[in-house]
Amino acid sequence: MKFGVVSDIHGNLPALRAVVADAGAVDAWLNLGDILSSPLWPAETADWLMPRGWFTMAGNHERQLLTQALPRMSRTDRHTAELLQPAHRAWLAALPPMLRPMPGLLCVHGTPTSDLVYLLETVTPTGLREAAPPEAAERLGTPDASLVLCGHSHVPRDVLVNGVRVVNPGSVGLQAYDDSHPYDHVVENGSPHARYAWVESTPTGWQVTQRQVAYDWEAAAVQAERHGRGDWADALRTGRVARRENSIT
Repeated sequence: MKFGVVSDIHGNLPALRAVVADAGAVDAWLNLGDILSSPLWPAETADWLMPRGWFTMAGNHERQLLTQALPRMSRTDRHTAELLQPAHRAWLAALPPMLRPMPGLLCVHGTPTSDLVYLLETVTPTGLREAAPPEAAERLGTPDASLVLCGHSHVPRDVLVNGVRVVNPGSVGLQAYDDSHPYDHVVENGSPHARYAWVESTPTGWQVTQRQVAYDWEAAAVQAERHGRGDWADALRTGRVARRENSIT
């Protein structure tokens, strides 16, 4: 079975459309969360996804949109929350916190126990680095799976953790950001291309292909600027962090 795997769309509908066009025929799609929150097209992205019936789970932003009061939300979540309709909220509320679409395959957003902790990266007071093997192993635990798919960090990765293959497809919609949890840090993929993955179950094991796709990122950057988000515009154009008007996450 061949899956298309997306994560961290963040309301970037042009990027999502480009990814789906690039993928061609797959048996099913897996969506690992952080779907809508952005100064881009959150409601339109929901409208596009809802009738498609993809395997979809919640990320931290879905939880925040549904549980935080508007005054406590980040600027990004607040902008999104104000645009969502009751049908969008009902769809988000029905999303599970993890997926097991077939035996041997587990999908999480961050780690199996937290949607806010990176599985394959560690944040220190001096910034972001790859997680050391014991750190990743502790966060992964015993997942009862030979392949674990995760998102949240927006960084494409494909590594073995205690014999379990762990794959982050990267972010469809945002290739750089700054954050302050648990310490100030930046994530930069270095180019504006949308990221996703193919994952195929074969008789010899899992086959994984990481993909990056060009799309009209200038249109996305203009949309971000239209809503006063120069930080997003810079990240969308370059895959680098420049302006830091406030934390993106």
